[in-house]
Amino acid sequence: MNIILLGPPGAGKGTQARILVEERGMTQLSTGDMLREAKDSGTEMGNKVAEVMARGELVTDEIVIGLIREKLEADPDGGYIFDGFPRTLKQADALAALLAEEGTKLDRVIELRVDDEALVKRITARSTCANCGEVYNDITKPIPTDGKCTNCGGTEFKRRADDNEESLKKRLMEYYKQTSPLVGYYYAKDLYSRTDGMGEIDEVKAGVAGLLDG
Repeated sequence: MNIILLGPPGAGKGTQARILVEERGMTQLSTGDMLREAKDSGTEMGNKVAEVMARGELVTDEIVIGLIREKLEADPDGGYIFDGFPRTLKQADALAALLAEEGTKLDRVIELRVDDEALVKRITARSTCANCGEVYNDITKPIPTDGKCTNCGGTEFKRRADDNEESLKKRLMEYYKQTSPLVGYYYAKDLYSRTDGMGEIDEVKAGVAGLLDG
């Protein structure tokens, strides 16, 4: 099964993707992770990524599609989770064409619906493990009292510089401008579903599972 997780920054896409990886054997294709991995890989595509990033430019859609094409060759039994791509209608068309070339398709697009004001409050309390990226929250999931990450035992935690109210509202606006048209795009293809992304992690997990298994 191949799926896309949609939702604004902080909606919990990464957390739900990790759960699907652990419980269903799926492979998460996160744009950010792929770019970082490619930059240090020394491959031809990786060198292209490194050059673009060294110039401070945005990586083109063609390069991202190329990275996804390389990943699709692994063809895991559990299928793929696309996290952070596509973000635009042009990218959605490019992904559809690539999947068709590879003889596969999307099975479901799930949007994690959120309340913007509540989301801002959630994210401004967020921190991550500097070693493994495990997400913590001052209110709902505080850093353990022993100061160690529950996932890897790391002891260094960080907050994103742009996890502040002003920056978040700008990022939300950018998301809705660029990515919200994908809702109609995938609804027309009978692939779109949505679930509440504001509940506890297990509640959101149950909502996602219900859509995948229904």
